Amino acid sequence: MNVCAVNVSAVNVSQLGDVLVRVLPVLVFFVAITVVAEIADAAGVFDVAGHWATRAGRHRTPLLWLLFVLVAVACTVVLSLDTTAVLLTPVGLAIAAQLNISPVPFALTTLWIANTASLLLPVSNLTNLLALNHFALLGVGHAGYVRLAALPAVGAVVGTVVVLAVLHRRELGGRYLPDAPPDPHDQVLLRVAGAVCLAVGPLFAVGLSPAWVSSIAAGVLVAAAWARDRDLVRDLKVPWRMALAVAALFVVIDAALQVGLQPALASLAGQGTTSVDLVRVAGVGALAANTVNNLPAYIALESVTSDAPSRLMALLIGVNVAPLVTPWASLATLLWAQRCRARGIHISIGALAVQGLLCAVAAAGLALAALAVAS
Repeated sequence: MNVCAVNVSAVNVSQLGDVLVRVLPVLVFFVAITVVAEIADAAGVFDVAGHWATRAGRHRTPLLWLLFVLVAVACTVVLSLDTTAVLLTPVGLAIAAQLNISPVPFALTTLWIANTASLLLPVSNLTNLLALNHFALLGVGHAGYVRLAALPAVGAVVGTVVVLAVLHRRELGGRYLPDAPPDPHDQVLLRVAGAVCLAVGPLFAVGLSPAWVSSIAAGVLVAAAWARDRDLVRDLKVPWRMALAVAALFVVIDAALQVGLQPALASLAGQGTTSVDLVRVAGVGALAANTVNNLPAYIALESVTSDAPSRLMALLIGVNVAPLVTPWASLATLLWAQRCRARGIHISIGALAVQGLLCAVAAAGLALAALAVAS
């Protein structure tokens, strides 16, 4: 009896260790990229970027918004949705402040595009990176993944843009007055922070570890800020509690799988690769992501959907494109909310849920229709 107890305990400890190994890089990235954003924001990087964007828009609000959409899509595809939420949210809010228009359309554009544009490349979303190994086991490599994800990725972005344009057509119409130059900043810290923000993109794109890249970037900016303004470093708000909460979710999901959750999930996700089957998989993924968070939702459901490439892609659509309803549905949403609070912007949970649901249905619906065609 004692031997059996020891063996069971050893298995549980081993499984817990595997979970922590998977989640640790995610949490390191989450904390480090938040530090990068805090210092870059304080250095004025986003104010300057917003000023450049208003000049490129030629004083036409619709053109400016479309340019912002394109930048958000490119940033999400190449740098990941979390980077977009951290680095572009302050840019969008700075643009709205400089133009004296409502910040809501630009804030929601960043949030929704960060999620819905995160299908195309494995690096676009941490769930994609987690899924890549399963695609490889199914005989679908990196290039095959991109081919399968291409049409759904386009569908998700198109659906998002249409919903944003319809819901916020009044705020996004007309022209804006000539923009004023940004407030003066510490030029040394501004240049260092700007260079770091520009450098992390290519480093993520070539496949380097997001945790290592973001950690080094954070270290460089902390050192630069300490040399220029030590109060800036002392006032940094590092989301330790949020990171611990996400880690706890992973542990809870793993424990639930061990005590019988997996058969229940298999029953919910069903089997098969017909259009109805794929909608079912995506729906379960979307519900789980909005209930807990998209990362533990993916971890819980991958074992019951990784028997076919189209089913696994449908799950990614559910956990990537559709977590727009609740404030905790993805790390990108948590990061976005943090950036909004730092700028004094508040969007009610009710409005976020209603509009997010509309966008999730449209974007995920078009993505699933495209997946049915692609597969």
